[in-house]
Amino acid sequence: MRNYPTIQDIREAQERLKPHVRHTPLLRAQKIEKAAGCQLYLKPETLQITGAFKIRGALNKALSLSREEIANGIIATSSGNHAQGLSYAAKMLGVKVILVLPVTTPKIKIENTKALGAEVILFDGDNAARWKKVYEIAEGNKYAVIHGFEDPVVMAGQGTIGCEILEDLDDVDTVIVPLGGGGLISGIATAIKETKPSVRVIGAEPALTPKYFHSRINKERTSLPLKNTIADGLRISVPGQNPYPIIEKYVDEIVLVEDEHIIAGMRALAKDAKLIAEPAASIGVGALLAGIIDVRPDEKVCAVLSGGNWDLGDLAEIYGAAG
Repeated sequence: MRNYPTIQDIREAQERLKPHVRHTPLLRAQKIEKAAGCQLYLKPETLQITGAFKIRGALNKALSLSREEIANGIIATSSGNHAQGLSYAAKMLGVKVILVLPVTTPKIKIENTKALGAEVILFDGDNAARWKKVYEIAEGNKYAVIHGFEDPVVMAGQGTIGCEILEDLDDVDTVIVPLGGGGLISGIATAIKETKPSVRVIGAEPALTPKYFHSRINKERTSLPLKNTIADGLRISVPGQNPYPIIEKYVDEIVLVEDEHIIAGMRALAKDAKLIAEPAASIGVGALLAGIIDVRPDEKVCAVLSGGNWDLGDLAEIYGAAG
């Protein structure tokens, strides 16, 4: 089986998902453009059914499996948004779902996952330890495992975002994508580069978890100590095995964004675009505001807002601090 999605896989995913997910709008963010230094468009997956892009990949994978394969249930680990996407898919298909979540998962993501009918197991350990736990449980119960960023069928689902961007803004110059495990940008970059290679694709990664940035410098997957970042959805210590070569092939540039600039992105999105975005989703706008991406005033730039699921108390503290 291939460990990467093709443009045909992504187009098939788009047809499969069309009745079930939202074609999110592309919104011009004119009030942010002067500070960003370009013509800025936002792809708000914050408005997706589960509040994040993850439903695309989770549902695409679940729908591609036979009823026999998912009969006993499905299982995964996640920082929260994949959990909600997978829970939605399981509820739609009428099957059991188990999610192993980090103990640091924001409360709202845990509550949303449980509200969709999932069994939640909180686990104190890094991503590798959580996946080890998932496979132990899956083997004993014959559950189907659906990985949030290693699975090419999941990547294909995420890639439908790239197709929608090109459909809605065919003369886009640059697309900025949050970079965590790598499944989102792998799908989007494949869709864009295989359709319109001239479009620049940039991955925005938290400066506190610069695994892909340093892997590109070292020319090999590089594991780094896991540090806390406000962008919890992008907090992973080592690049995904399958996404890594795709990113090396298709992603033009990887930039590092400090937490303070991620917060500035959140504030600008709330104040000037009236969009509530979690930190991971705000990283692209934060990178533009920090001036770490070279853009022209006439350049059409699309920032993908990956999700909007974050604790309201924490959001109020951040937005309140904006003055």
